Amino acid sequence: MLKQVRIGVLVSGGGSNLQALIDAQQAGKLPDGQLALVLSDRPGIRALERAREAGIPALAFDRKAEGAQAVEQRMLEALEQQHIQVVVLAGFLMILSPIFIRKYAGRILNVHPSLLPAFGGKGFYGLKVHQAALERGVQVTGATVHLVNEIPDGGRILLQQPVRVRRGDTAETLQRRVMEQAEWKLLPRATQMLCRRIIKEEHHG
Repeated sequence: MLKQVRIGVLVSGGGSNLQALIDAQQAGKLPDGQLALVLSDRPGIRALERAREAGIPALAFDRKAEGAQAVEQRMLEALEQQHIQVVVLAGFLMILSPIFIRKYAGRILNVHPSLLPAFGGKGFYGLKVHQAALERGVQVTGATVHLVNEIPDGGRILLQQPVRVRRGDTAETLQRRVMEQAEWKLLPRATQMLCRRIIKEEHHG
């Protein structure tokens, strides 16, 4: 009987989305999942501190020094050792190889700061997404949580939340609002949905 699904979170930066997951877990909003491991492709980032503060085992690799392939291999080994069943990309900027994606097919979640398919794909990350939305003059943007497949930002969409663009918005003010109103709400919700689905599958399997 599977009680809780073990979740691994991959991070590259400040870890505000990781914090949203930690907060959700502490508030009882992740009943079917447990944050069991945090992995980073960069040492010394704030996300690692957040993991430690929450008592979650965290490992940092150095993509610049080791190269993406070696880091990915070591991440896969760490995920396996910890029996991770769901992988959540929370501001993770490394592109995963088809091998990694196949290993966790249908079990990798990513949050993207736009309403996909708009402003998605290669090169669209971080502030660049919001800058592009402002330059295009859209009135509504938002965030999307989707399953990860081999096309960047191309996997099946699970949840979306629109956020209104305000006059005078900069990429920074828009980014902040999309995080607060959409990303931090959607990611824990989608993670719980996926964990729930896995538990149901195991029970009926």
